[in-house]
Amino acid sequence: MTLPPWEYLFQKFSGDTFPDLFRPVWISSIVLLIVLVILFNVRTRALHNHQPYVEMYEWLLWTGLITFSLLLVFCLFVWDFIFVLVTMIGGAAILLWIRFYRFPPVFEVYARKLARERYFTRSKFAHPESTIRTKPAKSAKPAKSTRSRSTKRRRRR
Repeated sequence: MTLPPWEYLFQKFSGDTFPDLFRPVWISSIVLLIVLVILFNVRTRALHNHQPYVEMYEWLLWTGLITFSLLLVFCLFVWDFIFVLVTMIGGAAILLWIRFYRFPPVFEVYARKLARERYFTRSKFAHPESTIRTKPAKSAKPAKSTRSRSTKRRRRR
């Protein structure tokens, strides 16, 4: 380090000026993009019936996609290091905010809703014969109908 720390913020972000950071940043951006897309596909298929979880993974996907794509653009087109640093810190902060601040209250409400549905379903079908339909009472032989057989068949369908 030959310059004061604040001077490095306005240096171009390339392999020449930041040899220790440049390669790990662009490689990890590509790897994390791939992992993020795979994670999104796997988890949304597994949780397709649970909308709050699908919504959280969608938020994480778009935030990660924007963050890691921007980092790749900054590496490819050699931007100043301040943009890379702000994007890394901002993206990580937003990802953490989504996962640990934004969605836990939504998950609590959803868990209460599921518990309430389970309770009402359990109480509704608690009696063993509650799901069995009762047969109508049979009466004495009905009088012969004047309708033809074809009319009776049509009515049954």
